[in-house]
Amino acid sequence: MLKFISIGLALFLLSASPLPSQASKVFPYEYKIEELENGLKVVSIPLPNPHIISYYTIVRSGSRNEVEPGKSGFAHFFEHMMFKGTKKVPRASYDEFLTRLGAGTNGYTTDDYTCYFVVFAGRENLGKVVETEADRFINLYYDEEMLKTEAPVIEGEYYASVSSPDRRLAELLRDTAFEKHSYKHTTLGYLRDILDMPHQFEYSQLYKQRFYAPDNTILLIAGDFDHDELMAYVRKYYSSWQRSDYALVTPEEPPQKAPKRAHYPWPTQTLPRLAVAFHGPAYSDETIDKAALDLLAEISFSRSSPLYQKLVIEEQKCQTLNASFPDRRDPHLLTFSSIVKKDEDLPYVEEEIFKELERLKTEAVPVDQLADIKSNLKYSLANELGTTDGVAGTMAFYINLATDPGTLNRLFGLYEKVTPEDIQAVARKYFVKTASTVITLSGGKGQ
Repeated sequence: MLKFISIGLALFLLSASPLPSQASKVFPYEYKIEELENGLKVVSIPLPNPHIISYYTIVRSGSRNEVEPGKSGFAHFFEHMMFKGTKKVPRASYDEFLTRLGAGTNGYTTDDYTCYFVVFAGRENLGKVVETEADRFINLYYDEEMLKTEAPVIEGEYYASVSSPDRRLAELLRDTAFEKHSYKHTTLGYLRDILDMPHQFEYSQLYKQRFYAPDNTILLIAGDFDHDELMAYVRKYYSSWQRSDYALVTPEEPPQKAPKRAHYPWPTQTLPRLAVAFHGPAYSDETIDKAALDLLAEISFSRSSPLYQKLVIEEQKCQTLNASFPDRRDPHLLTFSSIVKKDEDLPYVEEEIFKELERLKTEAVPVDQLADIKSNLKYSLANELGTTDGVAGTMAFYINLATDPGTLNRLFGLYEKVTPEDIQAVARKYFVKTASTVITLSGGKGQ
């Protein structure tokens, strides 16, 4: 989703860049990429911000990796287990170490990757952080009993997630829209697979061997440090990590030839929901389709768009109206969603969304409006890159996709090239009704 900030703040942030000569670049910082013999990639972004260092470990393990039937949810499972500690540094000792540093740590799992981060102060602590994080990933320890103890926690997290109508709608949408690709399930996985996790200790060890390996991992370090000193620590502590050489092959999703539709009867009273989705392209900083689609979403489905003004403000048929076109390593969904105020208005809102998509195929968006959207997108990114952890947190997402911070500059170069004709072309290419998936949810009627 595109975000907006004040132009004044954005210009200040850009002018404060340590590299004025690179002011034309949306990502203005110098960086280095090195790779160890075992395949571990290191992306180093020294910044002038004093004292703070953000240390990110990006494991390219998400729901995308869960290609075997009955084995969904293990990417998220390992996010939990990675905080259990090692024989050398058990969980309690790890927590005590972070407390002494005054450090913050956490992790999250996505469709494409799992990310772990430590944010701390003082470059004098860098060596110890590298040593401790290397031990954590190389020597993660858990036994079968620990797996059986954690599985109910993950089960509880699943139930908490699907207690939300929006989450349940999203789960049904993916399961309906995808036939073959592992994006068919969410990062939490299928409930039946989560319930079977206590019996999957042997498989969990295989998953760890395949994906928690240096040739499937990227270190991203941003902040106040010296690159050569960092690399000396990395080589010292990570070189013993054995590579996997496992080649993941995700199933190719076949073209959708006919429209799909599904409904979820929510057991209690709730506002009805609608999702209209189409299969879209994978992330690319070379081809223009995804960039054009991002701009289309903002022009036609943001709060300032005519359709939003009509359905949400004037007619008050909808509480929300959104477009979500996530960037993923493989082709994902282009989704339009709405919380509608009355069940009987669901068909009308669906019709209005399809009408807007048809209009975009024949009517060119105004050139000045397109230029404004492009400018606002730059200012939004400048805001996200305004702090050390803002740089690391933003770049973790893009480095997973392309392994190179330069992808941001290439992506924004594509945004600059997008014309009104390009937006018409992608609308005609992707928004074909016979290839659509429509999901509705409503409740409180005792279905």
